Amino acid sequence: MKKNALQKVLALAMVGAMAMGTLAGCGSTQEAAPADTSAATTTESATSTDTTAAETTAEAAADEVAGMEGWEPFAETVTLKVPVYDRGAEGVPDVSNNYWTKWIQENFGDKYNINVEYVGITRSDVLTDYALLAAADDLPTILMEYDFPKQAKWVTDGYLTTFDMNEFAKVAPTYYARMEELGLLKYSELNGETYFCLAERPYSDTNYTFVTFYRTDWAEQVGYDSYPATWADQKDMLLKIKEAGLSEYPLGGSMVSGAGVDQNYAYREFPFDEEDWAVYGDYNVVALGNPANKKLIQRENEKYNLGLIDPEYYTIDAETAKSNFVNGKSFQWSGYISGSMDFLTGFYENNPDGKLAVAVSQNVVDKDGGTTPAFRANNPFGMMVSFSSSATEDEIKAAWMYMEWLSQEENLFTFQWGIEGENYTMGENGLPVATADYDGEYKQGFNNSKDYWCIVVEARNAGTIEDIIHANTPHDLPQEFEEDIVKNYYAQVEIAEAGYAVHDCMFAVDIEAVGEYSATLAEKYTVYRDNLTMCDPAEFDALYDQYAQEYADAGYAEIAEERLEAYQNGMTSKLQ
Repeated sequence: MKKNALQKVLALAMVGAMAMGTLAGCGSTQEAAPADTSAATTTESATSTDTTAAETTAEAAADEVAGMEGWEPFAETVTLKVPVYDRGAEGVPDVSNNYWTKWIQENFGDKYNINVEYVGITRSDVLTDYALLAAADDLPTILMEYDFPKQAKWVTDGYLTTFDMNEFAKVAPTYYARMEELGLLKYSELNGETYFCLAERPYSDTNYTFVTFYRTDWAEQVGYDSYPATWADQKDMLLKIKEAGLSEYPLGGSMVSGAGVDQNYAYREFPFDEEDWAVYGDYNVVALGNPANKKLIQRENEKYNLGLIDPEYYTIDAETAKSNFVNGKSFQWSGYISGSMDFLTGFYENNPDGKLAVAVSQNVVDKDGGTTPAFRANNPFGMMVSFSSSATEDEIKAAWMYMEWLSQEENLFTFQWGIEGENYTMGENGLPVATADYDGEYKQGFNNSKDYWCIVVEARNAGTIEDIIHANTPHDLPQEFEEDIVKNYYAQVEIAEAGYAVHDCMFAVDIEAVGEYSATLAEKYTVYRDNLTMCDPAEFDALYDQYAQEYADAGYAEIAEERLEAYQNGMTSKLQ
């Protein structure tokens, strides 16, 4: 089988094998060399002295029908366990038992004698949930995550099995072809073995689906007609909002927890030093001790001491923080756009005279505050899909069939949009329009059931980016946000083109220290972060240095050392 992994790509690039079409950076759109799904046939056919063997192999290949046309029901019922995030969100159906899980069973499972079970995974504590399932010898057939380090840890822990990508392509040719077309095959390996399939992520250089809404009525009342571009102006606005009695703690606040906290991209120095980016740039394990992290926490310390953050923030969970915005207590809230957004609906119910606006990204370098417009660009792929080491061959084949079945246009469309006349209607332009606040029999899961169909693609696509935003924006609210969300998208494209959209470094080998120390470091970081946020500003520098040393001694130094070794050995992606 021809290899397409990041490891081989980078190793070949080091010796100048450019004819392989290898990539130089994470987000390259260049396609990887296609896997040779007929290698056996080609080899045999090329052997002129053994024409009989060649004919036999060719006949066998012709008899084997790739894809759904070649599927038969399993002789005995196969159980397929599929993970789905349980986000604890209010107003959504039970993630493991709802109309759509039954729809999958009736339309896919029953046809092929597969019992499809959905396993809820706590979104804020993914690694713990999978560890508990592994300890109980009850891992789902499929393991899915967005982050390479988590998948690498599962490889180290023995949770995942390797597989033959050629065999996957026979069962799931549509899914495979999409990976090949988008150049995603190069991310399918770790340590020289094939472990991963990659879902599609449209518009990956932006984060346009995650939008910040703010109280434009409050801003206007204190003299600001748009969201300020610099920290100096933001601080002035927020202090005036506080002084005017509009909000006691304008920035609200919530506890520091979960993966991806304290993303410090805006506080980094540009242009990047590539080695520093590779060693300290990952967002999963916070880089306490790195200058960008220090600047970020120092800013949080300033906000806290100015009274802009609730002094009890460390006791407030995300749902309570959202409720505080909905109830008119805080200035802004960020969330993913969709046809129905509960926090916007709730906001207008509780604040009928309130006015909101979208904080449109701005390509402004805040020289006084030391920040840039930089943000973490999404991975060039969506979900990383892998398979349990405890699954049988039939269970893994059932997983591949599930991925292929969902890749069919009609099946994916129905799962994403629902039932016409219920979840959506067809607009005059022939594109679907979501029914806002639908609450009937066919009610979808969180964010239009995204946590189910993300195994194929990360976002609903229908038409141009303007069409997509129109379809994924609520239109039954007192205010219309579509125009500003489109502006925000193009503003982020401009920022990306200026070099400020940052892809994290990816490693072609497992960084073992991440698996060994990340959980402990996450616990320590929460404590350190809270103490640094709430300390006297005069004590900040000394306390930060103390915690940085303790953090390094607790394992972060070993993580940095392993990453540096991988980078120096050419086993990482490169800056674009």
